[in-house]
Amino acid sequence: MGQAVAFYVLSAFILGFAVMVVSARNTVHCVLFLVLNFLFVAALYVLLGAEFVAVIQILVYAGGIVVLYLFVVMLVNLKRPPEAHSDPRRRGKLGFALAVVVLAQLAAIAMLGRGGVTLPASGGPSGGLELPDQAGAAMGNTEQVGLLLYTDYLIPFEVASILLLVAMIGAIVLTKKEI
Repeated sequence: MGQAVAFYVLSAFILGFAVMVVSARNTVHCVLFLVLNFLFVAALYVLLGAEFVAVIQILVYAGGIVVLYLFVVMLVNLKRPPEAHSDPRRRGKLGFALAVVVLAQLAAIAMLGRGGVTLPASGGPSGGLELPDQAGAAMGNTEQVGLLLYTDYLIPFEVASILLLVAMIGAIVLTKKEI
């Protein structure tokens, strides 16, 4: 009964802060409400018994992503009118072609994942990594997440890392005056 009440209270705070993020007029206040939202989501993870995910939620989202948002808010001048000219160095056709290639790669990854194709690993006769039931029970939350992340979810992990790299390059290009 107590866990259900705590779950509903945390959920109400999460929804309330989410509404405040969207409805606040000051962008810095929006980011601060977002931090509170992330912290309450981490508290919800602790309540559900996923301590590792809660710590990662605080480190990555409440720490890193919010700092990134604050840098964007400080660097982007929101009062400036939009640019009237287009950049002659812009390569629209090349960008479109690269976007089509990335979309085709993501579609191929999705099709391979749906087809049940497994990568060969040093495990049992099926080719996948197999653990005895006793070894899985003896492992902690962090070890289980790490094992799944680098075996079953290796391709989505790599795709996420590529997307983060592209976002970082995009942020550098946006903040750089002349390239």
